[in-house]
Amino acid sequence: MRPNYIINVLDDFNAICNDLKIGLSVEIGARQERYEYYRDKLLTFPQKA
Repeated sequence: MRPNYIINVLDDFNAICNDLKIGLSVEIGARQERYEYYRDKLLTFPQKA
């Protein structure tokens, strides 16, 4: 049972790494989130009362 689990995990990992549609879309999404977070942090200024 254990070897089959390892094979399945490695197959899934291989599919994610080598499938451009999955791998790139995940990477683009992560970078977009990071960009938006830092953009909002850098461009948020305190309000003058």
